[in-house]
Parts: sequence; structure tokens; C-alpha cells
Amino acid sequence: MNKIRKGDQVIVTTGRDKGKRGTVTLRVDDDHIVVEGVNVVKKHVKPNPLKGTTGGVVDKTMPIHQSNVAIYNAAAGKADRVGIKLLDDGKKVRVFKSSGAEIKA
Repeated sequence: MNKIRKGDQVIVTTGRDKGKRGTVTLRVDDDHIVVEGVNVVKKHVKPNPLKGTTGGVVDKTMPIHQSNVAIYNAAAGKADRVGIKLLDDGKKVRVFKSSGAEIKA
């Protein structure tokens, strides 16, 4: 079970974008995620008339390693760790480590 999923609010804990908050838009693989507004780079694009793209410099959001982000706890107003709790009916749910409250998907 992934502790960080698509649609989660996360906060960056390390790197040049430290302190920025954003929403996870994509899981690239098991370790990398794309966060909206984080790790934005300038990419030089060649024009391609067949695809209808014009050339120039565009902003592109690149993946970031999931160990460099933490899930954002809105109740506490800061980053938090994620735990897995087993319910009575056998389902696994994600909970905040600090409060034990369930994380809404």
C-alpha cells in the first residue's frame, strides 16, 4: 500500500523547493511522484509542424522522490507521517501518526 497517493496534499521537506505545498498529480513509478507547482524546470522545445507545436522555452513539472515529501495534515497545519491501520473488517486505512486520524482519500 502506497503511503502517498494521487490527490494527496503534500509538503516538500528537502531540496530547493523546501516548504512548498502541492497536490500529487501523478505517480511515475514506485519511488517518484509529480507534485503540482514543485520541481518546475525550463525545457527548450524544438518546433514540430507535424504535431502542431511551436518551439520555445516551456515550464515543465518534473518528478520528485517520495522520500523528499511528507503528507500535509490540515488539522495540525504541518507535515505528518503516515501509518497503516487494520480495521475490524480486514480493510487497511492510512492514518496520521501524530493524531491517529484517518486520511481521507
